[in-house]
Amino acid sequence: MPQELPDPALIERLCRDLPEGRVATDPAVLAGYAHDEAAWAPHGQPAAVVRPRTAEEVRTVVRACLDHAAPVVTRGAGTGLSGGANAVDGAVVLSTEAMTAIRRIDPVERLAVVEPGVVNEDLRTACAAHDLWYPPDPASARWSTIGGNVATNAGGLCCVKYGVTRDYVLGLEFVTGTGELVRVGRRTAKGVAGYDLTGLMVGSEGTLGVITEVTLRLRPSRPPEHTVAGYFSSLVDAGRAVAAVAAAGIVPSALELIDRYCLQAVDAWQRMGLSADADVVLLGRTDAPGKAGDEEADTMLRCFEDAGATWADRSTDPQEADALFEARRLAYPAVERLGPVLTEDVCVPRSAVPEMLGRIHAIAARHDTLIANIAHAGDGNLHPLLITRPGDDEARERAQAAFDEIISEALALGGTVTGEHGVGLLKREGLRAELGPQVMALNQAVKDALDPRGLLNPGKVIGR
Repeated sequence: MPQELPDPALIERLCRDLPEGRVATDPAVLAGYAHDEAAWAPHGQPAAVVRPRTAEEVRTVVRACLDHAAPVVTRGAGTGLSGGANAVDGAVVLSTEAMTAIRRIDPVERLAVVEPGVVNEDLRTACAAHDLWYPPDPASARWSTIGGNVATNAGGLCCVKYGVTRDYVLGLEFVTGTGELVRVGRRTAKGVAGYDLTGLMVGSEGTLGVITEVTLRLRPSRPPEHTVAGYFSSLVDAGRAVAAVAAAGIVPSALELIDRYCLQAVDAWQRMGLSADADVVLLGRTDAPGKAGDEEADTMLRCFEDAGATWADRSTDPQEADALFEARRLAYPAVERLGPVLTEDVCVPRSAVPEMLGRIHAIAARHDTLIANIAHAGDGNLHPLLITRPGDDEARERAQAAFDEIISEALALGGTVTGEHGVGLLKREGLRAELGPQVMALNQAVKDALDPRGLLNPGKVIGR
């Protein structure tokens, strides 16, 4: 298909209607905004990058694109791993990176009102000054933005106990596919008026509207955590420990898995000295207060030992514990340094974690593909990382086949194709397999209602 050429009239209008400096057309700038971190997802060449600072400027962009039939691809920090922010030819990439105001933190109502470009970690730091806490904490929290987190319904290390982004979004302001600026949701503790359009927007990946403001629920600051670490000789044994923790009735504040490949990659990059003694490391935490926290940590330790841990213990050194979890957060960027990485994001029932990890191991052998593993194991959200050598097309084909098979196996175990990274471009076929034609038609009907021209992030999620 021939590449769409930039529409000179559209560029002229955007430059005329927006303040100076908002619109960029330099090829080097366009290249930097053409795709997210999903290295294997296709992307096109945008006509322009626009960085608005207000909701009205966002509406100006959308209305101009409507008049010129130009696609709008909304982008946060570009840390996505599914191609959800990838440009199509001739699109206007609307970056919310300059919309960074934390407009309100309310300690009484325990809520925050923020613009979409606020970085997750910056919000968490601002909340901590009020003895409040915003729980969703993706591994990219230092770089990813709240708008992007909302777009993908991001989770993170704490979501096993505290839920994902959708659980904290009370209300939204956004620009629709018809160029209207609307508000949905509420700022009250309760409310059931109308359909849950707020929940509908969370996880929609920019296909239903452009978010310009988010109202978020906050929690009180929590007690210090107790950390338990276990070393295992196989993924399946670590998976058994995860299932045992769930069966014991414990809801940990984090339960994370890292395999030797990831630890070695982190060590090679950051020299943290963590990869010498284990094939798989399982990290558990509990933030239950007082005696209950000690009891939960002891029970978690017994679960690790009974599942076959070669070593397990409670950490008495907070710095050591933090270093282990820092290694978990660094695992993906460390592995990415080894070569092109195709990142999975399947989620299965917790009881199926051992079986799914075993199937991933078998898939790696069957397709002669190196698969490193990290996981939010406590809620069954697994992130196999399929690694290939640069320029090895045959290895890439094998990895793609392994990627597809992992999706099929996750669905066969009652799982889902994505727990937190979103569908984007990489998981569209998997989504069809998971939802079926009738539910896909319902999704399309929602898309048609909110974006009748089909200009908002076309080709993503449902594929049209």
